[in-house]
Amino acid sequence: MSLPNCLQCQSEYVYEDGLMLICPMCSFEWPADQTDALEDADTLKVLDSNGTQLQDGDTVTVIKDLKVKGAPKDIKQGTRVKNIRLVEGDHNIDCKIDGFGAMKLKSEFVKKL
Repeated sequence: MSLPNCLQCQSEYVYEDGLMLICPMCSFEWPADQTDALEDADTLKVLDSNGTQLQDGDTVTVIKDLKVKGAPKDIKQGTRVKNIRLVEGDHNIDCKIDGFGAMKLKSEFVKKL
């Protein structure tokens, strides 16, 4: 039976001690029977306005006009945003929009193509 990589540092040197799995590289310990649940909790799940899960590198479309503080114009509905990055926080999409530059968006205002 092969053991999973460490959930914290991804080390392959995990060993089993009773009911616990232990990583000697970072000293992270977790119950062996909860590995799948912990891996699911560690992954960032971001949904678009239609409920489709987004991933890093996806292309999305803005679904409504967005006002940008300090910018002379709005981001128009239908604007395509390529190669997004998902981040933690209220504005959970980090991207670069042509004509605006680097920007953070809320996933509720975009849909996946």
